[in-house]
Amino acid sequence: MSQDFSAEQKRYLEGFAAGAAATRVVAPPAAAAPVPTGPDAPHLAAQDAQVKAGGKLVDAEKWKRDEHPFDAYARLTREAATGKLPGPADNFRWRYHGLFNVAPAQESFMLRMRIPNGILKAHQLAGCADLCERHGGGYLHVTTRANLQMREIRPESVKPLLEELMDLGLVARGSGADNIRNVTGSPLAGIDPTEILDTRPLARDWHFHILNERVLYGLPRKFNVSFDGGGLSPALEETNDIGFQAVRVTEGPEAGIRLRLVLGGISGHHDLARPTGVFCRPEEATAIADAIIRVFIDHGDRTNRNRARLKYVLDAWGFDRFLGAVEDKLGRTLTRIDEALVAPRPATDRYAHVGVHPQRQAGLNWIGVVMAVGRITGDQARGLAAVARDCGDGDVRLTVWQNLILSGVPDGRLAEAEARIAALGFSTRPTPIRAGLVACTGNAGCKFAASNTKKHALEIADHVEARVTIDVPVNIHLTGCHHSCAQHYIGDIGLIGARVPVNEDGDTVEGYDMVVGGGFAEQARIGRPLWKAVKAEDAPRHVEALLRAYLAHRTGPSESFQAFTLRHETADLDALVAPHLAPLKEAAE
Repeated sequence: MSQDFSAEQKRYLEGFAAGAAATRVVAPPAAAAPVPTGPDAPHLAAQDAQVKAGGKLVDAEKWKRDEHPFDAYARLTREAATGKLPGPADNFRWRYHGLFNVAPAQESFMLRMRIPNGILKAHQLAGCADLCERHGGGYLHVTTRANLQMREIRPESVKPLLEELMDLGLVARGSGADNIRNVTGSPLAGIDPTEILDTRPLARDWHFHILNERVLYGLPRKFNVSFDGGGLSPALEETNDIGFQAVRVTEGPEAGIRLRLVLGGISGHHDLARPTGVFCRPEEATAIADAIIRVFIDHGDRTNRNRARLKYVLDAWGFDRFLGAVEDKLGRTLTRIDEALVAPRPATDRYAHVGVHPQRQAGLNWIGVVMAVGRITGDQARGLAAVARDCGDGDVRLTVWQNLILSGVPDGRLAEAEARIAALGFSTRPTPIRAGLVACTGNAGCKFAASNTKKHALEIADHVEARVTIDVPVNIHLTGCHHSCAQHYIGDIGLIGARVPVNEDGDTVEGYDMVVGGGFAEQARIGRPLWKAVKAEDAPRHVEALLRAYLAHRTGPSESFQAFTLRHETADLDALVAPHLAPLKEAAE
């Protein structure tokens, strides 16, 4: 039964409702996500922005966020002391300290160093020889970033090795993973009679800037920077994310020595660095490189490792927008110069990094030592260090061609130096094939490689030199996988490892896909595919046939191998090679 409330009841209900309203708990508005702070704030903010936009961070970005590798050093040394090799997350983190777990290729660590401009002192090379024998496999590798690697390192050796390396004045910090790799420069910096600019101070300044700026670690992906001084032996700066090229501006308000800025090189992704129209004074290079990388930190892709390189930001934005963002970081306008006012680069010499050559300093010489695709034993390293100390100026210059140069050798000590180098098992007399023979670690020491590149490179050289007389340099680059550490796309002949099917059961053998016509410096170009799935055992004969076709059909000795290949479409080139290849195949069978 219903009826109206009495006046007293109404007052009671009104009071009850008012009290309930006064005591009601109202949920506060959701708190805004905290703004990242600290040295890693730009990276965290970039991750947050890409997640907010609907992206999903790749594992490497999550690992960096969960525990920054520099904050995990104590755990690294503690776990390594027990003999433990890391799993995927820590294998990524430990690369910030220069250490790579290369299992299953080798059940051990590989250590990569940082050597700005690739220049060591003799005592440092001798010290590395001692370290590789005490803590590693007794040998070193010269890399395609004018660097040193040490392999077969036991986990228990990690802490003493890193500490003893620093005792030598060398570091491994940031030499792997999502960081700025070893800084390269002209290998003949300061001694080249034709160079425009000595790159050593530039590489050194950038090297120490990186070491002291934590924000420059943990990029969306690895990053390469190089300085070319415009001399006889190029730095391959066009294969780097950032390249600075020394030039002479002939007139106008910017007349003098300047650096041309080129961006976006990544030869493994079929691209070389492109001119931006921007030039700078040498003393401005570090600040400009820093600003470029900070833009990359903010906008590089952290959701797709295959596109997490500077090239892809440039492709998406274009140079104008990107350079505008760099100018915002710098707080000033970059300098543009008309290329018509820039003198051409002096010609390079493809033999400059090997053999004996007079320096710009009267009476002194450099000696380029020909090495077997970068491998050097501890005894050999000590021996070369002694030659550098006794006969030269004490510098040992590593090159991107996987050899080394001893500088400052007086005319009167050349014979002694060459004899001592020969006694160590090396040559100072370049051959057209071995002067430009480059190979990555291969599957003997890298889990990604499909083929044993160093072994096959030497087999190719031995085979070809015994059968074909070449009178011009021909660079042959062998790389084991798509990472293209040996930069196969810029070789005259490039080979990339592949598994080659041999029957219907799916069995495969080691082999290569082959490209031709690549180049660098004034002939910079990405090579074109010619053959796929060539068995490793057949690769020497294919290279031999290519060179025979070149000698038979070139316009004359002045036509380079690259120029010869570029005159022909790949199908026509294949047809020219076929008559030379068929008899070799028949003889092999």
